[in-house]
Amino acid sequence: MSRRIRVSVVALDPVSRAGVAGVLRFRPELDVLAEPHPESNAADVTVVVVDEVDQQALQQIKAARRAGTRTVVLIRDVDGPSVLETVRAGANAIVRRAEATDERLSDAIRTVNAGDGSLPPDLLGRLLTQVGVSRDGEAPMTYGGLTHRELRVLRLLADGYSTAEIASALAYSERTIKNAIHDLTTRLQLRNRSHAVAFAVRAGLI
Repeated sequence: MSRRIRVSVVALDPVSRAGVAGVLRFRPELDVLAEPHPESNAADVTVVVVDEVDQQALQQIKAARRAGTRTVVLIRDVDGPSVLETVRAGANAIVRRAEATDERLSDAIRTVNAGDGSLPPDLLGRLLTQVGVSRDGEAPMTYGGLTHRELRVLRLLADGYSTAEIASALAYSERTIKNAIHDLTTRLQLRNRSHAVAFAVRAGLI
């Protein structure tokens, strides 16, 4: 049997933390830590329980990212602008409290532990509407925090460049470009290069 996923639950109040931790303890694939560890690497995944996206919530998400854990945000209320803030702070998945059955929450934990991300479909749509490109062609705010190098890689992929040609055009090694493409497809939950290009076109990045 594979090792259970170590989960830390962080909340602003002890009742919320105890409730979520209590539900997750019944899942055989999860090992819920007795105490929250927001600043250590004891956990594989941190579940951050918040009511809304405010500065306290964002600080908790950033603390989990600094600790090197993947992060699931369990939230009562989230709107369009808050989605982008949450993702940029380091959230790998967002689950609404009203939709958070034990199966759905544990599925989000397994997903982010595997290196993927998860958003409700309507939140993903809202997030993509906020992705913009400035007049000079750069994207200051992009889903998952794309770097300028990643944007250039996407544009060259769309132009049909091979990995070697992209590496030559951008003056990077082929290994660096391969890693950049892998990071892009993993973070954005894309199946392959063609899917990555389609995503970029729909999002207005290229």
